[in-house]
Amino acid sequence: MSSVISKDLSLAVSYLKNNKIIVFPTDTLYGILANALCKECVEKVYKIKKRTPSKPYLILIKNLEDLKSFDVELSEIEKKVLLHRGITVILDLKNPSKWKYLHRGTNTLAFRIPKEGLILKLLQKLNFPVIAPSANPQNLTPASDINEAYKYFKDNIDLYFDAGEIKNRKPSSIVKFENEKPLMVREGTISYKEISEIIQRKQD
Repeated sequence: MSSVISKDLSLAVSYLKNNKIIVFPTDTLYGILANALCKECVEKVYKIKKRTPSKPYLILIKNLEDLKSFDVELSEIEKKVLLHRGITVILDLKNPSKWKYLHRGTNTLAFRIPKEGLILKLLQKLNFPVIAPSANPQNLTPASDINEAYKYFKDNIDLYFDAGEIKNRKPSSIVKFENEKPLMVREGTISYKEISEIIQRKQD
């Protein structure tokens, strides 16, 4: 079956609700989106991206309510950083055996509430969170537009949402907390200093 290229948000929502795989702009780059609660969908994205099976995907959520599905440990500081939006936070799982297809042996999951953009409108229309790896096969440059994404994945993606060109954007920063202190796993859109300031400011 041939892929669909569209600018219709409601169509993208419909595809995700029917457990289809789409390419869609996140708050950083174009991502490959799929229902995070659908094991078959997640496994399909691993095949499409040719991703190392032991490397987990981050999960986009619209609010903290979405975390209830996963039964995660969430400290007050982790909550503050997640609510700032745009920062990916790695959280420990209370029941990792249930989510092996997502955590891939790490016993943790990484979550982000997007900072801005169409992705927030999309998530508001869904009753589940989505995985959102960048739109590229592993070790290749992320696609900056739908044409590049299609060259990578052809008809393995069900729908490509065309939001124009996205260039030179950094990925999100990823942080994990140990003993209430942030450890930078990946520095992206927000620096360690800024994250420290966010924590301090919200505690004042």
